[in-house]
Amino acid sequence: MDILPHIRELSRKTDSKILFIVLDGVGGLPQQAGGPSELAAAKTPNLDALAQKGNLGRLTLVHPGFSPGSGPGHLSLFGYDPFIYDVGRGVLSALGLGIDLGPEDVAVRGNFATLAADGTVLDRRAGRPPTEENRRVIAKLRQKIKEIDGVRIELETESEHRFVLILRGAGLGAAVHDTDPQKTGVAPLAARPHDESDQASARTADILNKFSELARKALAGEEKINGVLLRGISKRPLWPTLGEVTGLTPAAIASYPMYRGVASLVGMTALEVEIGEDPDAPQGKLRAIKNAWDDYDYFYLHFKKTDSTGEDGDFAAKVHKIEMFDELLPELLQLGAEVVAITGDHSTPSVMKGHSWHPVPFLLYGPNLRNDEARRFTEDEARKGVLGDLHGTHVLPLLLAHAGKLQKFGA
Repeated sequence: MDILPHIRELSRKTDSKILFIVLDGVGGLPQQAGGPSELAAAKTPNLDALAQKGNLGRLTLVHPGFSPGSGPGHLSLFGYDPFIYDVGRGVLSALGLGIDLGPEDVAVRGNFATLAADGTVLDRRAGRPPTEENRRVIAKLRQKIKEIDGVRIELETESEHRFVLILRGAGLGAAVHDTDPQKTGVAPLAARPHDESDQASARTADILNKFSELARKALAGEEKINGVLLRGISKRPLWPTLGEVTGLTPAAIASYPMYRGVASLVGMTALEVEIGEDPDAPQGKLRAIKNAWDDYDYFYLHFKKTDSTGEDGDFAAKVHKIEMFDELLPELLQLGAEVVAITGDHSTPSVMKGHSWHPVPFLLYGPNLRNDEARRFTEDEARKGVLGDLHGTHVLPLLLAHAGKLQKFGA
């Protein structure tokens, strides 16, 4: 169900502020049966204290059994049903980098990868190289690949192993399957159109296959970054913005381009954040949100490393990142938002080394709450919360309601 038209009818402007925090991939699983998840193993006195004051529940972001990508997971949290509002990761990454996309342009999210001599994938992320190393390789590719079959090729560094590929030319489609096999030990997939009769998408697939081959030849001398995997092939859609729907003046505080992109796509202002050596370091994000506090009434604050440590299979590191956020929480609460919510855009259990379908805990703090038996911000405690089991698209109306920004529905 598309809830946005109904929210548009009921929304009203108030002075209250909403702070919405997304700990990327925060949901997890025990390392051994009966053991704690990463959230349960972490020492989180501040999260626990807030859980005892607020209400908890569990969120399914897309559908039971569906493992969400970060794009669909975030769109769901922002109120956009990902089955209705569908967009590829390429567009999100491109917008996050501030790339202007015309209606005919195709955006692609790329991973640099390590390929074996037989062409199979050894590492889908090429060892997570430093972003500066990414820039060096992108400069090398720009010299070698500028045009394919009359289509202009543009390449931009995103971060670490991630890059963005833009195809600019006429007659291109975006209904093309990814080339990332999502596992090691097998060869990258060939790009191919969803429908063989779709000539525009077939043309795009052919160009992407030629790009992958040219990139592999250009990178043949590299030790780790010697191949590319392509995902999220897409064109920019035109959707109603959060401001149009809710009357909010929303801002995004995120370091990684993909998350700045999804926020921009729904009409948030992506605030400039001083990144430094660690894109997830809190001080730059704190300065950004404090400097903009008077200018906005909805703040989306994103933290990435709870996800990437899970993808790396590093249980202890994910616990540490959760504890780092907990130390930051008191400063965030001092900002004085009337409504605070904390959740994840999906689960990334360290034992699975990837996104999973498991529900994520959802913490809501603000006025007009019910009594709640949950004592900690963990998966098991969230089952005790009075909010129960919710869909991701339920978050936006709950935030608005507790902030006094929704009028009564019906007579």
